Amino acid sequence: MYGDGEGTVWDRVGRPHRDCMCYLGPPTTLMPIGMRKSPDVSPRRLSDISPQLRQLKYLVVDEAIKEDLKSSRSVEDITSASIEERILRITGYYGYQPWSASYKREDRTRENVVGTTDAQSAGGATGAESSSNRHSLNCCIRVPTIQVQKALWGVTMVMCVCSSWAGATQLAKLTFKQFDAPFTLTWFATTWNCLFFPLYYIGHLCKSPERQTPRQRFRECCRFFGDDGLTPKVFFTKVAPFGLLWILTNYLYLQALRKINTTDVSVLFCCNKAFVFLLSWIVLRDRFMGVRIVAAILAIAGIVMMTYADGFHSHSVIGITLVVASASMSALYKVLFKMVLGSAKFGEAALFLSIVGSANFVFISFVPVILYFTHVEYIDSLEDIPWAYLCGVAALLFAFNVLVNFGIAITYPTLISLGIVLSVPVNAMVDLYTCEINFNTVRLIAVFIICLGFLMLLLPEDWDQCIIQLSTKLRKRDEPAEGSGEAGATTGLNWRGRSRTSMSTFAH
Repeated sequence: MYGDGEGTVWDRVGRPHRDCMCYLGPPTTLMPIGMRKSPDVSPRRLSDISPQLRQLKYLVVDEAIKEDLKSSRSVEDITSASIEERILRITGYYGYQPWSASYKREDRTRENVVGTTDAQSAGGATGAESSSNRHSLNCCIRVPTIQVQKALWGVTMVMCVCSSWAGATQLAKLTFKQFDAPFTLTWFATTWNCLFFPLYYIGHLCKSPERQTPRQRFRECCRFFGDDGLTPKVFFTKVAPFGLLWILTNYLYLQALRKINTTDVSVLFCCNKAFVFLLSWIVLRDRFMGVRIVAAILAIAGIVMMTYADGFHSHSVIGITLVVASASMSALYKVLFKMVLGSAKFGEAALFLSIVGSANFVFISFVPVILYFTHVEYIDSLEDIPWAYLCGVAALLFAFNVLVNFGIAITYPTLISLGIVLSVPVNAMVDLYTCEINFNTVRLIAVFIICLGFLMLLLPEDWDQCIIQLSTKLRKRDEPAEGSGEAGATTGLNWRGRSRTSMSTFAH
């Protein structure tokens, strides 16, 4: 059937082996395993593809392709197949199905082995499956573990931010009883910012595999200001204005502490979050969000109610005005920094704050001297200065700025902001036991709505979509499982697929 009796065809192609011949005879006629006669395909002459047959002898499969081929049920290892099987596999003659031959050979081999071999094979398959399940479980547990670790760091950061901000506020209030010099205290505390870059460089030496000299690291971080680095023009246009805003923010905050209690000051300063949103929406053209507009309205309403709580006395009105101005300066600082300088890395932020502290020491040192000689912030002798209180306030403010600016490296920014609003109840508890404060209904409502507005501003931009997805998941979990009667008829493969899907969904 392969030829018409002429010798020239067989000289070109070669005589076929007997075990590769397919006879169209009765069912008892010899037919190789895996070769089936297709009624829809008529036999063809192998002489038509003789050049391709010669090339198949040297067919080599790349190892990477072989691994992909092994995962497919319909493809065998090509290097272990004979030349005839390669021909039939690629050309598709006679309705050849490679998996049919594979399965028949496996069945035939399985009949000749002993029962212990079957047990070993089953045990190996079970071990591989259990190893795969353990690997999937480890992958699913690893992500929640990282998230839990980050959340635990967040709880620690919340406590540290809350304690440092509340401690600095209370200690500054005590300092003014012995040393009534808010600008000198502001200058002294701002000078501590010089320590930012040295501390960052120590961390760089401990963590970075490629250690650089201080000058190399300084030059690399100076690229944040432009290609020319830190020039006098850049300093006076991009650094000095932010230094003035920094000093004004702290000075107005400390001045407000001299007029009103720490609870009112801390809760009113939380309005800076609403001011940041309003300025970003106007200046930076940020996305409009209705919930943040509501939060800003709540903040403004809280300011009005806080003023009304004390009956519009002069001291309370001046104190509230000072702290609102401080919150406005803080918001302006953040928005202008984002507009002019953009986002900064840790080293660049540390260098920027160190430059602000150094410039404050060099250029603003004459102001406390003038205030001293004009008796605006006068003290009899240096021995009367409460250095412990001054250093305590400066250290707590420095720690607060370190946590706020660099805490995002180990936890979520939302948790850091949460520590600021939690300082309000801490200051309220301290004021309740240390000074005479009237927590009337109006003040309590004002504190509540300002804190509520602050928390609403912490919501992400896609908070509505997150709530919809969460409600959908909860609704699906509460609904009874459909098709439970068909669950018993499903195969083990389907059960594994379902369990894997639910686990990955839980992990995300």
